[in-house]
Amino acid sequence: MLQALLISNGLQGLDSYYVSSELVQYTTCLITKDFNPDLLPYDLLVVPNGSDHVAMLRIKDKVAAFLAAGKALICCDGFFTAWVPGNQWLMDNSRRTLDVRYVAGTDSYGLLANVNLDELNFSHGMSGWWACGYIRAAAGADVLLADTWQRPIVVLDEVSTPGRMLLTASGPLADVTYAGKSESAMVTLYRNFLHLISTETVSAHG
Repeated sequence: MLQALLISNGLQGLDSYYVSSELVQYTTCLITKDFNPDLLPYDLLVVPNGSDHVAMLRIKDKVAAFLAAGKALICCDGFFTAWVPGNQWLMDNSRRTLDVRYVAGTDSYGLLANVNLDELNFSHGMSGWWACGYIRAAAGADVLLADTWQRPIVVLDEVSTPGRMLLTASGPLADVTYAGKSESAMVTLYRNFLHLISTETVSAHG
């Protein structure tokens, strides 16, 4: 079972989106003025939508060491500070959301298996709900999803560190959606990544 550290700003309902199961056990770490978590006991670091990236910048060396040890990071929020090795989120709301569509890119591990892209293209009948920014991805990282203008929206980075990073431009990946659904494109993508790293973590632990 994966041991995951879930970073929390104390947002209401966060624990209902990330649900421990036979696949993953979450430990919630609340961001306080003394925020300085020990990452070593964990296999996975989860930085959800609505996180404090100023606080994350303060522990960027710990995150780098965590990834250098071959661990995994999921960041599904616009990381406007430079704490994610090799990648940077850039704000850009200059495009019309009406024009935004997402297309599949390189997917070496089948992370997009059973992911309905129409769900991502249209949320509640509206398009472009990730249109507030995109990721300047590391050279050689896999762009799982790109937008209409070929800008990276979901990135799998196995090149910047010995670890593995799944990064989204604000797409709120979780075990359960904000609407309470346990079956959706976002949940499927999240679970596919958990299954990938879980298999390798079990193998590594012997």
